[in-house]
Amino acid sequence: MATIEFLPKEYGYVAIVLVLYTFLNFWMAFQVGKARRKYKVPYPTLYALESENKEGRLFNCIQRGHQNSLELLPIFFTLMILGGIRHPLVCAGLGSLYIVARFFYFKGYATGDPQNRLTIGKYGFLALLGLIGCTISFGVTLLLG
Repeated sequence: MATIEFLPKEYGYVAIVLVLYTFLNFWMAFQVGKARRKYKVPYPTLYALESENKEGRLFNCIQRGHQNSLELLPIFFTLMILGGIRHPLVCAGLGSLYIVARFFYFKGYATGDPQNRLTIGKYGFLALLGLIGCTISFGVTLLLG
């Protein structure tokens, strides 16, 4: 079996967590598609005009929950990929926490009350802070040789 010599064996957990987040992203996109049909918001309209669509706020909250996840995706992936080289198990754990928090962030947002996104979703920001710490540790380790 081939191994990648410069990565720790446990880095496989990082890869698995990244794939799990990809599945969550697909699921959120599917929820937005369902909401488009339900609330009659055709493509390419990104957000419903609440003055023209009485349920536009509900659609906008669902769309915004997914959009915010897309906005943070490159940051999450970058921190996971880099920090995971030095701290694969810690990053996999933090990444798992981030995924669970992001799921509840989306579900809370989708209720139509944006405050609900923070009930459990706020813990995703703690996970990101931990990933930042792991990535800084990786960078410092490289610099100090």
